[in-house]
Amino acid sequence: MFCFGEYLLYKGTQTYHINSVEPIEFFYNLREDLEKLKYAVHINKIIRDVTQENQNSYRVLQLVLNTLYTISETDKNLDMVLGIFKLRLLCILGYTPKIEECINCKQKENLCFFSIKDNGVKCQTCGKLDTSSIQISESAWNAIRYTVTAPPKKLYSFNLKEESLNEFELVTKLYFNNKLEREYKLDDFKV
Repeated sequence: MFCFGEYLLYKGTQTYHINSVEPIEFFYNLREDLEKLKYAVHINKIIRDVTQENQNSYRVLQLVLNTLYTISETDKNLDMVLGIFKLRLLCILGYTPKIEECINCKQKENLCFFSIKDNGVKCQTCGKLDTSSIQISESAWNAIRYTVTAPPKKLYSFNLKEESLNEFELVTKLYFNNKLEREYKLDDFKV
């Protein structure tokens, strides 16, 4: 299931058939850690829902491979990795949040709320008036900003302290579920 490689396929009457495979990456450590496997299966389920057969999905593939590699080969917090994955996937799918200035008043200072409804950050004054806004720390805002703008290979190159991590996870989870109009629960896969 988690083997990246070059596959030579031929089309049958109704399905594709594999003629040969040259494996490139096995993500072997996913098979040795049930917790890591749980997150990888969850990501796979999301990808299956948001992509279609014969669709050009290079950027999605790149994100999935980087994410699986991070899960398999590092000891990064898995909830943080999942949050980064979800936010970056939304950006690829066309739901990039506005992160450089307040959505309402265009102020660039004191951006301490994230609006789920309005797709981005708000200043303190505008954020308090929006019931869909979540107050976030500067660290959580920086993590959101970095996730949206980072080069693909450096996407997972930061860490967050627990409080900021909790804010980041909450924002990414709610924003993801809101934009895809579906709630993805990690607990769907029992270990």
